[in-house]
Amino acid sequence: MKLVSTIALAGVLAMTATPAIADGHGHKDHEPEVADDGIPGPEQDPYIWLEEARSEEALAWVRAENERTLAHMEADPRFEALKSAALAIYDSEDRVPYVSFRPDGLYNFWQDKENPKGLLRRTTLESYQTDEPEWETVLDVDALAAAEGKEWVYKGSTCLPPALNKCMIALSDGGEDATILREFDTSTKEFVEDGFVLDQKSQGGIQWADEDTMLVSRNFSEELQTESEYPFTTRIWARGTSIDEAEEIFRGERTDVSSGAYLLRDNEATVHARLAYRSVSFHETEYYTEKDGEWLRLDIPLKASPYGIVDGQILYSTDVDWEVGGETFPADSLVAMDLEEWKADPNGASKTLVWAPEERQTRRGGAITGNSLFVGMLDNVVGKVVQFDFEGGEWTSKEVDLPGNATVGIAASSSETDQIMFTVTDFLNPTTLYYSDGGTPVPLKQSPSRFDKTGMEVEQHEATSADGTKIPYFIVKPEGMEMDGTTATLMTGYGGFQVPRLPGYLGTTGKLWLENGGAYVLANLRGGGEFGPGWHQTAIRENKQRTWDDFIAVGQDLVDKGFTSPQHLGIQGGSQGGLLVGTAFTQRPDLFGGAIVQIPLFDMLRYHLIGRGASWIGEYGDPRIPEQREWIEGYSPYQKIVKGVDYPTPFLWASTADDRTHPAHARKGAARLKELGQPYWYYEDMTGGHSGGVDNEQRAKLQALQFVYLMQQLMDSNEGE
Repeated sequence: MKLVSTIALAGVLAMTATPAIADGHGHKDHEPEVADDGIPGPEQDPYIWLEEARSEEALAWVRAENERTLAHMEADPRFEALKSAALAIYDSEDRVPYVSFRPDGLYNFWQDKENPKGLLRRTTLESYQTDEPEWETVLDVDALAAAEGKEWVYKGSTCLPPALNKCMIALSDGGEDATILREFDTSTKEFVEDGFVLDQKSQGGIQWADEDTMLVSRNFSEELQTESEYPFTTRIWARGTSIDEAEEIFRGERTDVSSGAYLLRDNEATVHARLAYRSVSFHETEYYTEKDGEWLRLDIPLKASPYGIVDGQILYSTDVDWEVGGETFPADSLVAMDLEEWKADPNGASKTLVWAPEERQTRRGGAITGNSLFVGMLDNVVGKVVQFDFEGGEWTSKEVDLPGNATVGIAASSSETDQIMFTVTDFLNPTTLYYSDGGTPVPLKQSPSRFDKTGMEVEQHEATSADGTKIPYFIVKPEGMEMDGTTATLMTGYGGFQVPRLPGYLGTTGKLWLENGGAYVLANLRGGGEFGPGWHQTAIRENKQRTWDDFIAVGQDLVDKGFTSPQHLGIQGGSQGGLLVGTAFTQRPDLFGGAIVQIPLFDMLRYHLIGRGASWIGEYGDPRIPEQREWIEGYSPYQKIVKGVDYPTPFLWASTADDRTHPAHARKGAARLKELGQPYWYYEDMTGGHSGGVDNEQRAKLQALQFVYLMQQLMDSNEGE
């Protein structure tokens, strides 16, 4: 019998206590800070009051800005058509309903015009394989919200294995990251009367130990949350008792990003160990295992972590070179140990290399089925999936037979059987869902085409960054496009937190932008994860400017090659990508004709005080430390908006309920531009979280606002040429 666990990353707790990448939802009001350790206070920054997310004064400012922006954008004759086109895509009944495997069926969360808040529903595999599956509603979030008078947003569930019918449902009021948790029985399709309830909204989550016991990592009080506002303690909670009386089993430090304890299980729900972690920075984590009643720290690098169990072998992954007993396991590799040997001596068990990357290869996600390990790979930004098995005392591997020259991902997998699903996509071809039950994957479903790709083509090019590094980028453009610099071009990127940006079906962008004659560019920047941990680590902290240099270099290359010109080149990015766009248009205002700065980080001298900012010090540095403040001050967009510079008119947007990057960043950027008499547009979604609108209507509105803006900035200027 093969033993399997779910992948155990730092923060395996569902609705995890691990900090999310600068990309999420919620808010916390801050009292104005005084200047300290060189950090701007009210005397230096007149807009600190905008950091109070829901103060009457701040919301009055937001409403006035929204009215101004909506009056202008909605008056554009293209607005309604763009919104309708986007909404038709979001509400379409023929899109692929992606699922997860559970013992009682395939589960899907679905939103459409009739169900804007969504339905948790299930079907059988047999029915799912038909063109029109029969769905059974398990939880109607719209009905629940209406009954309780709340703006509930479904944030997922954590269920007790192996049956997975006892679940803690996570609900957010309005889209925040912070949630409440309630026990739900998927067999009865009802919340459990007198069941487990955590009704104080919080970061963090739970993990079931058994039907009557769970591990809870939550913000139990202000004193028991980190400076990053995540939990650093875990309690064991028994049914029928108060959470306030639950025994604490693990405690990290307030200075951690987050800390917690969790269970390492196999596919039969057998617990093999109790593990814990301390995220001492965003990218560095200490791991522990309980041994003889004590917490034993695992002797692994700070950038390595437990990965899962396959066939009696426990796996670790590492993002740095790891030297053990004279052998070096390369960064990004997978390392295995015999599970029983590991349980007897966690730090002394002998280690075997499972996989190591070749040049320009990296891992990208994985899944463990009932019999195998599947790992997604990027090979020069092209996707593939490799299957690993431990047989006869050796690891074997083979590439899964999926289409090439595409972005390939693992969509769902069963921990009990060989069932697994994959996605295959690219810029111009809708995503195809493949299914396998141990054999060659076969196409199961395909998304419909959302735009006319006729006459469009994709090319890959390289730009040379300031230090000589070659930066790849993709451009989607009309075939035979005149290289005269007149094509309106939208460029995007991310370049942070080891997150890759990959080709994927453009959907609404194709319909709203490409069909209207625009070109689209995706830049693969250092700081991201396109080429593994080294690609990320070479552009963090004191070297973060390299990310901004890479993006600017791609923009300059587009102009130099005649794809576009500055007045027709627009840039767009969200969260860390919003910071990217902010640095680009403040460092090279002459290079861009427009900039969409969405849910951004923007004031980097106070970012550690705003939202979840303190959790990202490992990526950017700590502005309270003079040497590190100097790195940050060199690029912080908010401080770079100064008199006497002609900036392209940006469109900044944020969300009131964003408790991750926080709307203060975008608000303050707009306020500074207004103070200097610089043209700008600002919009704040007052109902959604970090990613914006929580229902399809609002998502479509946000899309229409952005593409009207781009057309006005980048396309309308063609009329005079």
